[in-house]
Amino acid sequence: MHSHSPSETRFQRTVKFLSLAFCTIVPYFAIADEGPLRVAIVGDSTVASYAKPPAARPDLTGWGQVFGEFFDAQVTVLNQARSGRSSKSFLGEGLWDQTLALRPDYIFIQFGHNDCPGKGDRETDPATDFRDNLRKYIADARRIDAIPILVTPMTRRQFRGGQIHTILRPYAEAMLTVGKEEHVAVIDLHHASVELFNRLGDDGSSDFSASANDRTHFSRKGALAMAKIVAEGVQTANDSLSKHLLNSGG
Repeated sequence: MHSHSPSETRFQRTVKFLSLAFCTIVPYFAIADEGPLRVAIVGDSTVASYAKPPAARPDLTGWGQVFGEFFDAQVTVLNQARSGRSSKSFLGEGLWDQTLALRPDYIFIQFGHNDCPGKGDRETDPATDFRDNLRKYIADARRIDAIPILVTPMTRRQFRGGQIHTILRPYAEAMLTVGKEEHVAVIDLHHASVELFNRLGDDGSSDFSASANDRTHFSRKGALAMAKIVAEGVQTANDSLSKHLLNSGG
């Protein structure tokens, strides 16, 4: 039991108690807030990081590789995207479980390119199993208290009559529908990229490509353009994350 000096008033003893209590509580909150936000990204080759790009495409860059350049030091980006994966194969290969094991605070999810018809066992139907896969990603993310954010697949740079021709719209629309149903933010990279490439034209966007004949993958310049669109989407998608955005990336 603590003894008190006779000269201490009840008020002085109360102030001393509150001061000791405050000194105990403050370090706890400091520890709770310590460390950067962990932002995971899952997706395909248009998102992936390339430590050693192929010789034929030395500037090959996915938008997930440069996404961290749009945030302050309080955000760490964990790019888990892998080339050639669809919403189905990313699950089947255990890559999703590996992502969940990282315990991120946010998970950005972009699939569609390898879900399209012609991709064999990887393909999915945008009206059925693609949506089911998205719902699983959302439910699993929420189960570990991560915030899922859907990103619709950007268009390929394929032009017809001077305008973008895209086969990815059904997958983008499926994401928008699931996002609305599940109350999840959706960044419509597909729509924004179609508008961007239509405005720039084929010649004006040629340096966005990883190589002259590659209409799917990006150079660093193209990846930064895609990442910028996603970062701009964060401003309306999530207030807590948007406060860590820098004015510009790259």
